[in-house]
Order: sequence, then C-alpha cells, then structure tokens
Amino acid sequence: MLSLDFIRANKSQVITAAKNKNRKVEIDKILTLDDERRLLIQKIQVLREERNKTSHGKPDEKTIKRGKEIKEEIKKLEDQLSTNHQSLDTLLSFVPNVPLDEVPIGKNEDDNVEVKKWGKIPEFDFEVKSHLDLGLSLDLFDLERGSKVSGFRGYFLKNQAAQLQFAILFYVFQKLVAKGYTPIIAPSIVKGFTLFGSGQFPWGEQEVYKLNDEDAYLAGTAEVPVTSYFSGEILNEKDLPKKFVAFSPCFRREAGSYGKDVKGLYRVHEFWKVEQVIIAGSDIEESKKLHNELQKNTEEIMEDFNIPYRRLMMCTGDMGEPQIKKYDTEIWMPYRNGYGEIASNSIMGDFQTRRLKIKYRKKDGSTEYCYSLNDTAIPSPRILIAILENYQQKDGSIKVPEVLQSLVGFKSITHTLTHQEPIFSSPDGQGRYR
Repeated sequence: MLSLDFIRANKSQVITAAKNKNRKVEIDKILTLDDERRLLIQKIQVLREERNKTSHGKPDEKTIKRGKEIKEEIKKLEDQLSTNHQSLDTLLSFVPNVPLDEVPIGKNEDDNVEVKKWGKIPEFDFEVKSHLDLGLSLDLFDLERGSKVSGFRGYFLKNQAAQLQFAILFYVFQKLVAKGYTPIIAPSIVKGFTLFGSGQFPWGEQEVYKLNDEDAYLAGTAEVPVTSYFSGEILNEKDLPKKFVAFSPCFRREAGSYGKDVKGLYRVHEFWKVEQVIIAGSDIEESKKLHNELQKNTEEIMEDFNIPYRRLMMCTGDMGEPQIKKYDTEIWMPYRNGYGEIASNSIMGDFQTRRLKIKYRKKDGSTEYCYSLNDTAIPSPRILIAILENYQQKDGSIKVPEVLQSLVGFKSITHTLTHQEPIFSSPDGQGRYR
C-alpha cells in the first residue's frame, strides 16, 4: 500500500503508474477524503482540548450543559471519521505500486522483454511426445482417477514421478539452505490479513479458495504466510536481511484460466512449491542486488537440471499490482515448442510491509518500513513437464537429471519400477546419498 504522503507528493506519477498497470484509481477522491480526515481530526482535537479545560474546578450548570454538547459533537465527528477511514482505506487498497524507471511500459505479456537465454534447445530424431503421453505410457500419473476423486484438474502422481517430485523439492530446498537461507515449512491455511498484506487481495480474490471456517483461506504460495511472519513487529537493522527458503502445498482456483492448458500438469489447482522470501531494509540498491541474487538461485537450479530457460523483464501491464520490478523465468517445453513460466521474481518495496506493519529500527533509533522480495525456487508438478519432455528417449524411457539420480535411486524412468537397480544404499557421514 502506498502512503498518503507519497500519493500527495507524487500524484501524477501514481496516476501514470496505475494507468500503465491497467488499473483505474480515484486519486482525487482519495486526496479529498484525506483532506476531510485531517479536518475531522483537527475538530475533534479542538473539542477535546475544550473539554479538558472545562473539567477543572467545580462545574456549574452551564459547564455541565456544554460538556454534554461536546460529548455529542465528538461522537458525531468520530462516527464521520470512522466512515471516512473505511472509504479511504478501501480506495487506497486498490492503488497499485509504482514501478521503477527501468521497467518497460507495456499493456500485456506481448510487451515483456527477453533479457537472457540459457541452454541448448534439444533436438530429437524421433517424434516428440508430450508429458501427458509420456506420463500415461509410463504410468507416472493418473488424471482420470484424479478428476474422479478431486474434481477438475485433479491428478495422482505415481511411481517414479512421485519419487522424482520429492527429490526435486528436497534438492532445491537443501541447495538454498546451504546458501544461508533459513528453512521453513509454512502453513497453507491463512487468515485474510495475510492475503491483503501480500497484495493478493483485493485484486486476486477470485483466485483464492475460502474455507468454511471464519477468516480462513488456502494460500496460493508460501510468499503469503512467510511475508506475514513478522507482521506487526519491529525488527533490528543489524538482523536484516532475513532470508527464507519455504516449502508448502499451494492452492489456486485458476478462475480466469478455464480453457487454458486444460490437459496435463501445467495448470492445476493443487501443487507444491519451494519459495524464496526476503525481508530487507528500505534500500532500493540493496534490493536490486537481492533481486539478482534470487534470480541467480533460480537460474542455477535450472542449470543444475540442464533445462534451457530464458529470463523476461515484465512490463508494467503484466507485472502485477504490488511489484516495482519483476522477472519471470521460463523453461523450454519441447512438445509446445516454446517456453513456459516456472518462476516469478519480484521486488515489492514497502508495499506489502506497510499493509502488514513490518518495520525495522535503525541505528539512530528511528523506524522505517522494511522492503520485501520473493521468487519461486521451484514448483511441482510443473517442473516435471520440462524434465519428462526434455529428457525423453527414443525407446520411450526418460533419463533422470544427473543431480537427482542419487536421491531417487535410479538413472532412468522405464515401464517397470521394480526392475531398476538402486544406485544408493544409505546416507554417508555428511548426509549425502551414495
């Protein structure tokens, strides 16, 4: 959320930013309400001062009468102030963040800018199969029974695919722990304030599952609970930045995507994700460095798996409301002969932390709102699409990325799981599998 002082001082910039993000805002109405708010507060303060003066000494009939009038006037003004606050907060909640100057201006995904490409696109001397065909032929997942049990976009992962998913998530989790990120397993059931705080509400409310319990929702990413971890707290500057690698199940209604990627595992309602979240000081240059660090982590993972990828700089119209800068990482998916999104990396500035009231105390004793950042480390089963399709073989089998072989215990996926020769027995003294 943007502060009223910032909006007042940068009115034209805020209006332009909202326009570039394809959002309508009522800045003039916001500023009018803010003027009314200030006037109401001033009137209430004057009446309270008058009441305090008349409260000294023995009251006479005139003083008692005036005291009652002041009480009624204050009550009336406070009711007006409460209504004003509600209207003002509602309008402010729809004002998006202001992008950095380096962010390209554009209307939609067609205007995103490719800034990096890595890896050699695989060439096959046989007809390429989709992950759907590969998975069904190797008995790696069951979509028919998944839909029967779970509904639209439901699925079961089976056999080597189930093992591979655990291996991928564990590998990525451990990689980031080794880089100094605090490991955390986050809850998926969250309160509404966390979704508002992260910027999911009000814009993305249609994407969120609401539970029957009062004030209970299913989070679509660990960003929501982990960013809210320090809500209402004041941190110490010396302890920043706080870096987390978070694991959680994720749930999204995909309300606006019916008819898109219906078949297979690309767009599902329930999935698993390892997320990176950073709470930092209010230094934009430091945030840019941390943003690059998060991006490097994600790209290293793709390189470890030897999956070709590209990095996009998201334009204003496709970056989301809370972000001031955002990269998307897309990986090569052979059957679609194109790239598909695997990670989103965002600098949020103090947009989320204002909503969540997360501050830090500086050396001079003053306090400021923190900055927040987040980036997907890996989502599954979407990553399985790229691995199955990029590593498919002419005989119908699928090779396993080398870095994952010791975790799953096999080098390739074939029709028969039980006939594979295990390549590890037990962890060694350093926790690695032989």
